[in-house]
Amino acid sequence: MPQPPTIAAVLAGGRGSRMGAAVPKQLLEVAGKPILQHTLEAFEAAAAVDRIVLVMAEGFHDTAWAIAKAANVTKLSAVIDGGATRADSSVAAIRWAQAQPGVGEDAKLLLHDAARMLVTGRIITDVVAALDECEAVTAAIPSSDTVVEVREGRIANVPDRASLARVQTPQGFRLGLIAAAHADAAADPGFTPTDDCSVVLRCRPGVPVRTVAGSARNLKVTEPADLALAEALLHG
Repeated sequence: MPQPPTIAAVLAGGRGSRMGAAVPKQLLEVAGKPILQHTLEAFEAAAAVDRIVLVMAEGFHDTAWAIAKAANVTKLSAVIDGGATRADSSVAAIRWAQAQPGVGEDAKLLLHDAARMLVTGRIITDVVAALDECEAVTAAIPSSDTVVEVREGRIANVPDRASLARVQTPQGFRLGLIAAAHADAAADPGFTPTDDCSVVLRCRPGVPVRTVAGSARNLKVTEPADLALAEALLHG
């Protein structure tokens, strides 16, 4: 039997308001190339990925296609609109994947923040490989900082740092699982997910979410200072 396809959904639907730029932050340049191009090239080079769908801010589809064409990103199958929230953009990617011929519930779907432009082939490969043994997985790195729980301006709890990790993307799922989990999350008005693993943990609590090693380099470009940091890491 043929193996189910692996689809990478690059989520670039946000505008990145904290950057204060006139265009979405994923179109800002680092080391002479748009952030989006760096990210697309990483998934294009990953042998474990069969196709890419880009969830892009409305009004910038043509720009995204031009970037992909210039970079010879041949795996890009579609550029689709994002939603008002991160979860809405994930759902848009899920629905696109479900509509593709030959893509069933066992397909592997990776959901990745476009702003994590330094993701490595090793991380992508490890996430895809883990889905041979589980239904949900995320890249993560140990927390190097002490994290505290604060209530009313006071520290209420100091969790053991040894048990804490910082979650990254890509996060990978079997398509049927993440589609069902997001459908349940949409019907839960008290839940505002911050990532896709949190959707599985809340809506499919019996499903374990595995972790694979991420990287400190796999930072999310969020604020202006991150642009300089990403450039330094590229040249380092």
